[in-house]
Amino acid sequence: MKMRRTGAATTRVVALLVGLGMLAAACGSDPDPAETAGEEPTAEATDDGASEPAPEDTDTEAAAGEEPSMAFAGPQGETPTPASELVLSDEEIAQIQEGNYTAALVWHEDSPFIRAVQKGVTEKFEELGIEIVAATTAEFDAARQADNVSTVLARNPDIIVTIAVDPVSAAEAFRPAVDAGVEIVVLTTPPAGYSGGNEIVGIVTGELTAAGRGAAEMLGEELGGQGKVGWIFHDADFWFTNQRDQAFKDWLNHLYPDMEIVAEAGFSDPARVEEIAQAMLTQNPDLNGVYVAWSTAAAGMLSALRAAGNTDVKIVTNDLDVTLARDMVRGGNVIGIMSNATVDAGRQLGIMAGYGLLDKEAPEMAVAPPVKVTADTIVEGWNTEFGEDPPADVTGG
Repeated sequence: MKMRRTGAATTRVVALLVGLGMLAAACGSDPDPAETAGEEPTAEATDDGASEPAPEDTDTEAAAGEEPSMAFAGPQGETPTPASELVLSDEEIAQIQEGNYTAALVWHEDSPFIRAVQKGVTEKFEELGIEIVAATTAEFDAARQADNVSTVLARNPDIIVTIAVDPVSAAEAFRPAVDAGVEIVVLTTPPAGYSGGNEIVGIVTGELTAAGRGAAEMLGEELGGQGKVGWIFHDADFWFTNQRDQAFKDWLNHLYPDMEIVAEAGFSDPARVEEIAQAMLTQNPDLNGVYVAWSTAAAGMLSALRAAGNTDVKIVTNDLDVTLARDMVRGGNVIGIMSNATVDAGRQLGIMAGYGLLDKEAPEMAVAPPVKVTADTIVEGWNTEFGEDPPADVTGG
């Protein structure tokens, strides 16, 4: 077992999430709160089907007429720092290259998103002379991820890049890595209670409020600043999606006062969104547009619209996905997707790992701006997200 390093910074763990849909998909491990479908924004359904007055707006919502804040915070109140500020000098790179360091990748799933992140991490580690000795996936199983941590620790890595399937259980699962002095790197979701400069080096993630604002702008522009909107949000206590969803709502209300959110519904299981969407569409036949928290869930809304033969309701969501991108390119219901610079996020994780090896103080949370993707920008957006051209199945080529 390695001795913990000493120096200006304490031992760190860097965990990578995603998520950015894929990133959000990790939230499926959260407890499953009751899901609501087709609610009017002025009332909240009770278990017996009766209605109660909706709760007052929370402090996170912008006051009427006031421009929403672009600020947001990490899972433990971390302040965002632009990812562009993550830099290693030539001398620092040379120092890392001389260290013969190794790394293990402990992912929550195997997906196009994670493969894009891994591509970026691998490129940066190759530049830094860091050998990847193991790569595992947990398929959203917290117990399997704990086993994977034990497995990779047997390879004695200097670095672990990961995303916590379940933050609470991950706190215990990654403790042996912390005690062994491994530098663990996190995208978006760290183990519960782990903080930058202590148990972890830091977090790399997306700029949440910018994503919410961008989705609001795309829908507002598509509908000409008029119309009735549905809001399908992630109804679980997950810091990343909660703030991103709220930002959409705040910016839509501020930028487009003639657009009204007339239906709200929450979900924790993306597989149930089609059922939620069907109820929302039945109760709101004059709906013009809808926001859905991320692409996997938005696929349920798209299925519901297709089943109803509805080509009028426009969808905006987060995270590029083949099914939604194909519909968007073909002029379907999907009109815009907020994307992440996923390969770049992987490279940024690699740089942050270098900070840990050098005992160099890293930002608690490094964030990168999202990208608006439409039918006209699908090629550029796909390259930004995945580091390659979109498949012919998307472009129709």
